[in-house]
Amino acid sequence: MSTATQASSSAMTVPPAPSLTRLARLPKRPGMTALDRADYVLRIPILSLRIRAADVGSMKAHPLIRGQLMDIPKVRGILPDPTNDSYRLLRLRVQSEDQLPEPTRELLSTLGAALVPDVIELDYDSWTASDILNSILPNEGLDDAPSSFTQTGHIGHVNLKDEWLPYKHLIGQVILDKNPKLRTVVNKLNTIHAEYRYFDMEVLAGDHDFITTVNESNCTFTLDFRHVYWNSRLHHEHERLVSLFQPGEVVADVMAGVGPFAVPAAKKGCYVLGNDLNPESVKWMRENRVKNRVEATLRPSEVDGREFIRNAPLQVWTDPFPPAGPSMSRNERERQARRLREAKAATTTPEHNDVPALSGLSIQAASVNGGDTSAPAQTQQEIPLRPQEIDHFVLNLPDSALTFLDAFRGCCAPLLGQPGYDRTKAKMAMVHVYCFTRELEAAKAEQDICARASQYLEYTISPSSTDYTLHLVRSVAPNKDMYCLSFRLDPDVAFRAPS
Repeated sequence: MSTATQASSSAMTVPPAPSLTRLARLPKRPGMTALDRADYVLRIPILSLRIRAADVGSMKAHPLIRGQLMDIPKVRGILPDPTNDSYRLLRLRVQSEDQLPEPTRELLSTLGAALVPDVIELDYDSWTASDILNSILPNEGLDDAPSSFTQTGHIGHVNLKDEWLPYKHLIGQVILDKNPKLRTVVNKLNTIHAEYRYFDMEVLAGDHDFITTVNESNCTFTLDFRHVYWNSRLHHEHERLVSLFQPGEVVADVMAGVGPFAVPAAKKGCYVLGNDLNPESVKWMRENRVKNRVEATLRPSEVDGREFIRNAPLQVWTDPFPPAGPSMSRNERERQARRLREAKAATTTPEHNDVPALSGLSIQAASVNGGDTSAPAQTQQEIPLRPQEIDHFVLNLPDSALTFLDAFRGCCAPLLGQPGYDRTKAKMAMVHVYCFTRELEAAKAEQDICARASQYLEYTISPSSTDYTLHLVRSVAPNKDMYCLSFRLDPDVAFRAPS
């Protein structure tokens, strides 16, 4: 394009052509229950501007051209000219020359630019899941098409309403097609196994493979999605609560599941009792304990939650964890081993080249870290005392966890007869209990939750309680919110004599 031509028209503007997106719409196909991808081909005739490759940039920016350019998302706007490698086809949003503004036509005539027929072809891959499902599903009086899902590893799970069930396999296939990270799409059914907190489900599309792996909080979790509870939407809450725990503290996770609180806490350097009544959950918690190298600081158990609460304080006092530090990654272990070797070499005496002066340190490091000399060496002063009291209880069973608070009444009483235990110096644990409420106003929700907690604990819990917090986790339904109530256990409750 010449400089004179560009300057003479640079001040001119023309209205943009109507958007092509009005034509890029799928026709309705109500009643389809089997997916035929060939039905989703749509051809839109347009015109393209044939110009030299060197002029593409200036022509796209020209005020008489830019409002006429093709505007369908994810469709290439510039194509090579099949007849000449030095030319390009700049696609427009018009279907005939008379749809172009007069000044634009004059500019093209002056430049000798040619308009050539072109066709935009959209196929199944061009459409979103919502585009396809909205073309198939009836929508009179119904919500938008159910194209959203929650991902757990390679599994996407949906909660379909009854009106969508006749189309469930089609919905599953479309979601699977449009999300390459998924291999399985399932629908959770209404049946919930209340005791073990997992749903029945059916496969809508993809592999019948329910063993999946999830990465969260710098940890890896493997689980059987059919038989355990996992909610990826809670990862921020997992991180929030674990951030409150300090290395060296003891955490008693009453309903630990596969370990979303227990494993990151142990990896952080806490000592964790991880309990769950579901044997499948405990199986995968043990697996995840090994995967994340926290065998020394996570003790799984499989008992009723009340029994666990009543027994945990005595267990930690009489059988404390051996001292250990935070879990280390492979790279960290290799760096520590290299530093240890260098320290040995630097302090080897000339008279006894085979006896390093720090041999005692390496022996001590091995004993503290279970025989692993690649782990960080700790001097005697650095080795922490064996923790004998619980710092945090976690009750993550929102539907009924408040009812387990009765087990805290007298839970520390068995410690009173133990050698070395002094009630006046006793450390009282924080209790973090998850629950639901149908009170949506914050003040009413707080009143409801505190009233129920006080009822089961037989002790008043209120905003004035020691270290009290009430954290809104998320809304789980239009009239249902999830909270985490935290408070410090009072000695009058913990040491209460059995009634």
